[in-house]
Amino acid sequence: MVSFLIFFPLVGVLLIAFLPKDREENAKWIAAATAAIILALAIGLFAAYDRTDAGYQWIDELTWIDSDVAEFTLKYAVGLDGLSLPLVSLTAFLSLVAVLISWRIDLRPKEYFAWLLVLEMSLLGVFSSLDFVLFFIFWEIELIPMFFLITIWGSGNRVYSAWKYVLFTFFGSAFMLIGILTLGLSEGTFDIRELSQIGEISGAILPAGAIFGLIITAFMIKLPVVPMHTWLPDAHTDAPTAVSVILAGVLLKMGGYGILRMSLTIMPDVAKDASVYLAALAAFSIIYGAVMTLVQTDLKRLIAYSSVSHMGYVLLGASAVGVVGLQGASMQMFTHGLITGMLFVLVGMVYDRAHTREIGELSGLAQRMPFIAVMMVIAGLASLGLPATAGFVSEITVFLGTFEKHEALTIVGVIGIAFAAGYILWTIQRVFWGELDERWSDLTDANAWWERVPLLAMAFLILAIGIYPNVIMELIETGVIPISERLT
Repeated sequence: MVSFLIFFPLVGVLLIAFLPKDREENAKWIAAATAAIILALAIGLFAAYDRTDAGYQWIDELTWIDSDVAEFTLKYAVGLDGLSLPLVSLTAFLSLVAVLISWRIDLRPKEYFAWLLVLEMSLLGVFSSLDFVLFFIFWEIELIPMFFLITIWGSGNRVYSAWKYVLFTFFGSAFMLIGILTLGLSEGTFDIRELSQIGEISGAILPAGAIFGLIITAFMIKLPVVPMHTWLPDAHTDAPTAVSVILAGVLLKMGGYGILRMSLTIMPDVAKDASVYLAALAAFSIIYGAVMTLVQTDLKRLIAYSSVSHMGYVLLGASAVGVVGLQGASMQMFTHGLITGMLFVLVGMVYDRAHTREIGELSGLAQRMPFIAVMMVIAGLASLGLPATAGFVSEITVFLGTFEKHEALTIVGVIGIAFAAGYILWTIQRVFWGELDERWSDLTDANAWWERVPLLAMAFLILAIGIYPNVIMELIETGVIPISERLT
């Protein structure tokens, strides 16, 4: 079942590839149908998951390479647990959103929608892999569609931004590969489940701390953690709207997921020793990202820097190495994906109509775009952590989980919320309220179904999870309990 979920996007890719030239506009319908089927499957798995079992379910497994000479085994092994299933569901949902908000793409639509589906496949593979080498392969595949989507359909300095993203990720991947090979060859397995049970690492050519550092570097670049974050604002600024939604909503979570799944689970002793350093990096990222957000004049760069700040809460929760902190970190990944994905959709709609993202040039847009304005208020208030929204649930859980272990650094994290309130409310007030500039008197609201449906769905989930978070929290708990047990 999980294998079908991962590779079904390739069916859509093949169907799109065989479309004749005079029917290439149908690529969007094939992509939408494919993404919708994947989302339906993910929802089915979400509903069917046994929440009394803190372990992997729906495992597909076969031996890929078995070397008696080198004494190691590679497996094709995929499965889902309470940590990965929410992220798989988020990927499926935002992939459909990305297809819908790309409905008017007319530049090489066959290639565009095919790359979106390849990107979805790679992300589903990352979150489902139970073999470290398989995880790495899916991790690297993701670079290919991202590069082409930014360079061909992006704007501004898109080639520079795409190469910067690729080179930063390659840099981290090189370190991760060294760590993976050192760890797997020393233990004779790359199976994540087996590696999580080995206890103290022995016989490796590198000490456990060095292996931990090599692997977590790749995850911190992808998260991203300051000072390894500079690729993110550039990539967001020049990427098309749909790619920004996937980038902020899902790709950043690859880093957080890797930290929880690999770094903390496989090397718990080193993780505990590094806990305070991880918390310090998290607090610095939260404040630095928030301060940089305050000085941005471009709407996309503003949301990009806010993501740097908000992903710091993921690292802060992880640094607590306890159940509540890990729950908060996992919840933050899920809720941030929904909230920031919605913000990028809205910014994209404003840009499509006004042809500018400069905050200083926009004013009074609520008079012409009341629906977009209401959606922006919902997403903005969720981003700053207003109670009864999904953002509040994740952030308060992080603070509750980390306060006892890192009291001072948690207080620093709380200060970041005050900054968030400042830049979110200031931005909304300037862009949507005030006197309407006559330049924007002819702007239209989001009236098409493919614009309203994704926004209404995201708004519903943000509010529903804020009011009744247990629907996600109890699932995440089954995924983080085994990690917490390793860390105690």
